[in-house]
Order: sequence, then C-alpha cells, then structure tokens
Amino acid sequence: MAPVAMRTLIVDDEPIARQVLREGLEGMPGVTVVGEAANGREALQQIGEMKPDLIFLDLQMPVMGGFEVVRELGGGRLPVVVIVTAFDEHAIQAFEAGAIDYLLKPVSEARLRKAVERARSLAGRPRDNANAMAALVSAAAPAGHAASRKIVGRTGTEYFLLDPDEILCFHAEGELVWIVTAKQRLLATQPLKKIEERLRDQPFQRVHRNAIVNVNHVRKMTAMSSQRWLITLSNSLEIIVSKRQAHHIRGILR
Repeated sequence: MAPVAMRTLIVDDEPIARQVLREGLEGMPGVTVVGEAANGREALQQIGEMKPDLIFLDLQMPVMGGFEVVRELGGGRLPVVVIVTAFDEHAIQAFEAGAIDYLLKPVSEARLRKAVERARSLAGRPRDNANAMAALVSAAAPAGHAASRKIVGRTGTEYFLLDPDEILCFHAEGELVWIVTAKQRLLATQPLKKIEERLRDQPFQRVHRNAIVNVNHVRKMTAMSSQRWLITLSNSLEIIVSKRQAHHIRGILR
C-alpha cells in the first residue's frame, strides 16, 4: 500500500534553493508539494491556509526568519518542521533544541530522503512532534529574552503550544493533568512534577500535591485557618492550599 501523501510546504528566500527541494521531493512517493514561500510572513499565511503536514524551513530569510515562524506556530494541528540552512551552527542549534531534523545546503537527494522518512515517522506520533516543537520554540526566543518555555496541551486529536502567561493553573485528577486557561481545559502531555521543573523560572507555585497555580492569576486569598488558605483565580476557580504548601503561598502576598 502506498504511503499517505505528506502535504509539504517549502520555505526559502532563494528561488534556486526552493527549486532544488521541489525537484527532489516531487520524485519521492508519498510527498505532495502544496506550496512555496519566500519569507516567514508568506509561510505563516500558507500554513494557515494549506495546513501542511511537513515544512522545510530556511532560517535566514528577510521580513521574517525561520525561528520567528516557529515562535508564531501555536494551536491545532502542528506540522513537522525540518530546518534547512547553509550555516552549520544554526543547524546544530536547531537540532539540539528539538527540531526533528536539519538539512545543510546544498541538500543531497539521499539526505533529503532520510529527512522525509524521519518526518513521516514523527507525523504518526503527534504528541512527540508537539513536544519537539515546544522545545524548538523555546530555543527560538529572541536574543536577550528568556526562553518562552511553551507548554503542550491536547484536546481531542489536536495539540496546542501554550504560553505560560495564558495558563491559570495545572490540576491533576488521578493520572490526568489538566491545563486550565481562561477559555478552556486541555490535557497536559507531562506529569505535574515534570511541568513544575520546566516552569521553575516562571511565576508558578505548587499549592497542593495536585495543583500548581500561576501567581499572576491569583485574584484573592482567603485564610480558612492558620494553616489553610483558599485561592481564587481570575476565572473564579477556587483551589485549597495544602498545609504542607501554606508557608510557600504566603509569599504571594508580599
């Protein structure tokens, strides 16, 4: 049985580079090139319209570069991203950050084929792809800015990359960890302990073994006893602080 065609977008400011990739990809079974973009702004427009499965993304482009495109990718069905660059240091940076793969120009046919095979494998594992994208987005933070530490949330078959500041709290129910935003609840892809470690440098505080809150969304704290607090978040959600965490939570009042 022939593999399902991967809808592919080529993003590069050099027409010759796009042509080389297109010719190489069109000779492969199971790949359909649905569009080309000469800069990041065009890429985002086409991503929104065409919903590609795979993007070959150049990093160095006018108007908007590849890392800026990555930062703008957010919710819904996330494509697999393969970085394409002429600069080895950028490729290594992207790969170590979590990119599925990278290609150095000039791209050989054998290397391109291998990248497509890897991308196809990851496309079948949307959770792994979303986590890889979150790592890549974090590494794509502008110079002089802290990494954005994107958090992956799922609803149904769709995965979303969330900014920490839009998250009100994380709440565990048995094996499930819920991400609560002002508009919706999504399932987290990591346990609460792992999430706490990732957000150690962010304004989040563990208030219970089953809950972590964004202190910037705390709107009211009510003393229930000398060791019991009730926190009210900006969406009116109420969370009880455990006795063990009571001494930590007083810091929010300072």
